[in-house]
Amino acid sequence: MNYLRRERSIANLQQLVYGTVSQSSNLVSDDEGDAPEKGNSDDESSDEEFFKLRDKSLQKSEGDDCLIERIRDKFVTGNWGGTGEKDGEEEEFDDFEDIETGEKYGPNGEVEDYDESKKGNAGKPSDEKAESEYVEALKREKEARLKRNQEEFGVDGEASRLRYEGFRQGIYCRVRIDSIPAEFIESFNPIMPLVIGGLTPQETERGLVRCRFKKHRWHKKILKCNDPLVFSIGWRRFQSIPVFSTEDQNGRLRYLKYTPEHMHCQVTFYGPQVPPNTGILAIQRLTGNIPGFRISATGVVLELDASSKIVKKLKLVGTPTKIYKNTAFISGMFNSDLEVSRFEGASIRTVSGIRGQVKKALREGQPGSFRATFEDKILLSDIVFCRTWVPVEVKNYYNPVTSLLCKDGVDGWRAMKPKSILHVETETPIEVNPDSIYKPIERKERKFNKLFIPKSVESALPFASKPKDEKKRKTKSYVSKRAVMMDAEEKKKYTFIQAVNTIRNEKQAKKKEKKAERKLARSKELARKEEKLEATRKAKKRQHYRAEGKVEAARERKRLRGA
Repeated sequence: MNYLRRERSIANLQQLVYGTVSQSSNLVSDDEGDAPEKGNSDDESSDEEFFKLRDKSLQKSEGDDCLIERIRDKFVTGNWGGTGEKDGEEEEFDDFEDIETGEKYGPNGEVEDYDESKKGNAGKPSDEKAESEYVEALKREKEARLKRNQEEFGVDGEASRLRYEGFRQGIYCRVRIDSIPAEFIESFNPIMPLVIGGLTPQETERGLVRCRFKKHRWHKKILKCNDPLVFSIGWRRFQSIPVFSTEDQNGRLRYLKYTPEHMHCQVTFYGPQVPPNTGILAIQRLTGNIPGFRISATGVVLELDASSKIVKKLKLVGTPTKIYKNTAFISGMFNSDLEVSRFEGASIRTVSGIRGQVKKALREGQPGSFRATFEDKILLSDIVFCRTWVPVEVKNYYNPVTSLLCKDGVDGWRAMKPKSILHVETETPIEVNPDSIYKPIERKERKFNKLFIPKSVESALPFASKPKDEKKRKTKSYVSKRAVMMDAEEKKKYTFIQAVNTIRNEKQAKKKEKKAERKLARSKELARKEEKLEATRKAKKRQHYRAEGKVEAARERKRLRGA
């Protein structure tokens, strides 16, 4: 603000030095009066004198004691020779003394007598009294200078002084920066403040940075792995490709395709090395016309590493070709005998849960076939798979944000775009892999053979373990064929029970009818109340959405004005 105030109020230095001149005709050039006689002698005039007073009455003013009159002889128009009429060509000087050597010089440069004994005491007070008087004189001089500044500059004080004098030494700092690109000077914007910082030698190197990362809760979408992000770390802003992972209980960094919704994960990217516990900020795009919250995620640096330890789960699938009791020949899992030799001793498993182990590669058959042993005999229809972990490579991509080298700022900086944005901009349809489409699973119902137990084994089993499945009869039994005849007493009881059941059924039917009538009336009453409530809800909802629409439109107008 002081700079702007000083720029608006430009002081007239000529008026401060020479005083107020009522008429500009009082000041003429030195050779103006001799112009008719000398002709073109202006080119030979002395450069040491600027102006000459035509009116001698203006040479002295009434205020001889003022500060301006005291310093007038220090300028070109003052009296340098001591007398107003002397026009000496030689310059005159006062006596002065060299404090280091003790030699004294006269007005014309002659050397005066020098006493060697005074060399040690030159420039020093002779005793304590002289020293205290010297200090008191300095204090009085300082107080007088402060009082004079206050009287001159008034209430504004330092601000007014800076406006007239400019920034003195010690107030400002001048920084020289070498090897600045030419684009920076061409696209420099003085309105935008420039922050200057420094980097340690360690921070100039690049490597893999592992951070604890979390998606910002105000950001609408989750972040996808290998989509470029703009990271803001310390003094730097750069674009890199992150790889997300999570740490298992055994310390393994497992690959993640997306960031979790409401929990932390770990991210590894290529960039400049920074000290641990440094805060980071991630933004997807820097342009100002993005709706919603721009900050995508936040985090903190954990460690620096030269290589990544992120692994990705991979299932290798194979099918059995031959089965010999607990041994089977598996094919389709590997492509060569070298791969089989690398996985010797690895644990495998069938879909039904039978565990096994890889043994040796087969010399015959399809390349990559091997012999495996299992806990139990498997079937030809079983699928065998092996769970493995594959290292994930982090791409070494580093693109610093050079917005200060572009005339358009951030809009002129060219950054890598995610694949989704390229699809939208180029109107390219998304590639669909037919194998990735979910299809209905059709599984045939398997028929298992009945359990056959030899008679010798069955006879030795206890009764609780023996099979008790009765075979289905082809003909009806005697119990189902025989007819049951009731006597008179049983008929009388049966008739009474039928009458009681009939009465009960009639009462139940009447109760159901009454209940249905009451339910119908109740539903009609509830429907009338629901209609009234629905009308009230619609009115409140319409009013709420209308207010939200006005607020959103005001925000959009404010954002467009700011952009």
